[in-house]
Amino acid sequence: MTPSRRDFLKGCGALMVSFNAAPMTTALGQRRSRNRPSSIDADKLDSWLAIGADGVVTAYTGKCEFGQGIFTAQTQLIAEELCVSITRVKLIECDTAVTPDQGTTSGSQSTPTNFNVENLALAAATAREALAGLAARRLGEEIDHLSVEDGVIQGRSGRKIRYEDLIGSKHFDLPLNPAAKRRSRAQWRVLGKPVLSLDRAALMTGQFEFLHHFHVDGMVHGRVVRPPEMGATVAHVDEQSVHDLPGLMKVVVRKDFVGVVAQTQYQAVVAARKLVVRWNPGPSLPAQKTFFEHLQGQPAHDVLSVDSRDVEAQLAAAGTLVQARYTYPYQMHGSVGASCAVADVKADGATVWSATQSAYPTRSIVAELLSLPVDRVRVIYKRGSGCYGLNGADAVSFDAAVLSQAVGKPVRLQFSRRDEMMWENLGSACVVEHRAGITPDGRIVAWDREGWVASLGNRPGYDQPGNVISGMLAGYTPEPLEPGPAKPPAGKLRNQSNIVPSYFAGCIGGACGGGGTVRSERALTHTVRSPFFTGPLRSPLRIQNTFANECFMDELCAHAKADPVAFRLKHLRDSRTIGVLKAAAEASKWRARVASTRPAGRAGVVSGRGIACVAYEGENGYAALVADVTVDLDTGLVQPKGFIVALDCGPISNPDGLRNQVEGGILQGMSRALVEEVTWDDRRIMSVDWESYRSLHLDYEIPAIESVFVTPEGVPATGAGETAITVTPAAIGNAIFDATGARVRELPFTPERVKAALSRMKEAALSS
Repeated sequence: MTPSRRDFLKGCGALMVSFNAAPMTTALGQRRSRNRPSSIDADKLDSWLAIGADGVVTAYTGKCEFGQGIFTAQTQLIAEELCVSITRVKLIECDTAVTPDQGTTSGSQSTPTNFNVENLALAAATAREALAGLAARRLGEEIDHLSVEDGVIQGRSGRKIRYEDLIGSKHFDLPLNPAAKRRSRAQWRVLGKPVLSLDRAALMTGQFEFLHHFHVDGMVHGRVVRPPEMGATVAHVDEQSVHDLPGLMKVVVRKDFVGVVAQTQYQAVVAARKLVVRWNPGPSLPAQKTFFEHLQGQPAHDVLSVDSRDVEAQLAAAGTLVQARYTYPYQMHGSVGASCAVADVKADGATVWSATQSAYPTRSIVAELLSLPVDRVRVIYKRGSGCYGLNGADAVSFDAAVLSQAVGKPVRLQFSRRDEMMWENLGSACVVEHRAGITPDGRIVAWDREGWVASLGNRPGYDQPGNVISGMLAGYTPEPLEPGPAKPPAGKLRNQSNIVPSYFAGCIGGACGGGGTVRSERALTHTVRSPFFTGPLRSPLRIQNTFANECFMDELCAHAKADPVAFRLKHLRDSRTIGVLKAAAEASKWRARVASTRPAGRAGVVSGRGIACVAYEGENGYAALVADVTVDLDTGLVQPKGFIVALDCGPISNPDGLRNQVEGGILQGMSRALVEEVTWDDRRIMSVDWESYRSLHLDYEIPAIESVFVTPEGVPATGAGETAITVTPAAIGNAIFDATGARVRELPFTPERVKAALSRMKEAALSS
């Protein structure tokens, strides 16, 4: 890697640098972020990186790797900005004692946060300019006469000096420099290259240490005794029922939290099964068969995202009125490995090893649960089960901490499969109703969108939606949802949940922030208290809303007798959404088509093609997906055969990692579209194992996936981990319609639902 002198120092001026000869330690200071005090001052360069006497660059990040590839991408970022080889960078992630507080690793924000203008990238750029300034003085050369190769700076005279000779094992003692110049895309030597995941070899050879394998000296094992049904509370715990079990150390009861600690995991499992607990029954659950009707009838907190206040009049005057109702079920993370944590709580402090995606928020809740000062709690991230959202990783951390405090020893706790699936934070169930008016010449003149979302609200002190069962039983309660009418929208359009379709102009107070042309618009959301624990599941609410929005847009195409691509382009004005839509159409060799009524009574296997697009969260990534499927008209079985996806996430750190994200997202979206659905009876969740909660098996016929990356110049990096999955159910649903003429408006697209839609279409044809 040999950048030119001007490449290396582009934009750099002479910089006076002060170094501290004391041994390298963590920078001190105070920073408060969302009421979570941190001892790591994020404004100081030493908080983000250090260069050792051996030349190794140690970087500190508050964003963690759990399978999405950011460990490798962040390492590339540091290597690029410092002009060193990737093998010289050691990345430390999410340890509240040494890494800055960057909130939660979620929302596809890790790359934008560290790549664009602050944090890791700015720290590395600041360090590069500081080292250049010092090297110029040490070598007696002009800054723009210097070049660098793998951390060795060379002057025009041929004299060289290493980074470690300039700063090794010393503090920089500098603030981050907001004016530090980033390396341009044209200068990249490490970024933008297809680097294999740095942990791949260890993962494939079984050498990687997951949290489940982590061991602390003196460690014992815990287990939580769960209620038999939702909402049950403790009436009585008979500790004598297990007093003679070998290895049992303690029964722990705290409000409605019940757990056991034993010498081995097996002994803890036996004790939890045999402990006699009498529970007060919880309330009965709404019937699953009529749940969506129940959801629409509950008190709700209402929010208007946009409201032009003329929708009803425009709908009444439109030539054609189209209406549709879409439903999306509860779904779960279904992590293959059950959640695990290790906690070591002492009188003066606690350490928790956790797979949490939110080290600092988890630290705050652990501190409250244990009645410890927050600065006496340390949370250290260790990789656990793959997640993308909020499975049981936080809950098991709270459980382990409570049990460790009770026995005064390190406690390892691993959930059972039933614990993991019955008590995790489910992805929210939703209902969305659309009404739209179309003119005779095929323009959408008005669009009204009304949605109902099942949610539990927020936990006190935590910045993610939902609730964790352990925290709740040990004394936490969710913040109440306060029913009330929606206020008129104000400020600028915020579309973080893709509530507002990409075709809305999104006008508020005269300014339009949406990506479309439809100016007569309303988007109203009713948030309803969920009977189950809910939380983020990959593309939280975005996938639900986009399914409804993009399938309804396809229905409007059909009513307008228009080609689905051309009709979308007609109602879009955002250049980046248009860019991915055109790219996907071109890559798939899309042929213009107009929906037609398929003859009833056909048999056999038919094929179809559907498309969907989205501006994820309005401006956090752009995707368009073409899906090719077959449908067996006799059985109702849907089989995806191929996907062509176009994605725009700005500058790409690692094409190999991005392709993994895109393909993985589509496969998970396919599973959620075709088979995944939580079931329950009148008392409890019944989806508690791999028989009762279906996901696509590893032997499923995997369709071909082609990825096209759109990379416009001069745009910031956006997220990518949740963009492709967001459009997958809609594209499949639209392909089913193209193949059969039947519209399936309820997920998942099971054979039974497909056959029912075909039957309704046949009945409608006969009655007409």
